[in-house]
Amino acid sequence: MRVVMAIMLGMALLASGCASKVEYGDPQARETVTPDFGSSDLQMIATKMVDDMMVFPPVVELTRNRRPVLFVDRVKNKTSEHVDTESITDTIQSRLINSGKFRFVDMTVVDRVRQQLEYQQDSGMVDQSTAAQMGRQIGAEFMLYGNLSSIVKRDNSTKDVYYKFTLKLLNIQSGIIEWSGEKEIRKTRSRSLFGL
Repeated sequence: MRVVMAIMLGMALLASGCASKVEYGDPQARETVTPDFGSSDLQMIATKMVDDMMVFPPVVELTRNRRPVLFVDRVKNKTSEHVDTESITDTIQSRLINSGKFRFVDMTVVDRVRQQLEYQQDSGMVDQSTAAQMGRQIGAEFMLYGNLSSIVKRDNSTKDVYYKFTLKLLNIQSGIIEWSGEKEIRKTRSRSLFGL
């Protein structure tokens, strides 16, 4: 019995020594664990793009006396990595909304909105004096869309990744691109001769 207790105590001590520790970190801190696309890259891209667009003279003039309606198309991932482009899109949209200069329509929820409108109009369960009316939504004037691409080079000891993010503001009525911006990021990982 003592041997069994000693073994269990030893196993418990061993297991507690292998326990992992979880801590909160600063989400704005620069993250450089790998050369892959990461949170720091997302924050840099969103900040630069929104800041560049907001100071572009035609956009400043466009938003001087009114809040144009935009929709943001999901950023296209043209890299070989899995990149959460919806997160990039959401961050850019949030920064633009919080600028107070634009209003947005959300094209990702069109089907759910249509279902709700049909429910309000056709179910007989909604007081028609409070039901939202079909055909009353406001159309977007501009579309914001972009691409994330990368070029990866490697040899025996180095991996170099170049990222290029492009964003464009398109006038839906005229088809004219009113603004375009780019952000480039280069990340390099080098390994020592002994793999340390």
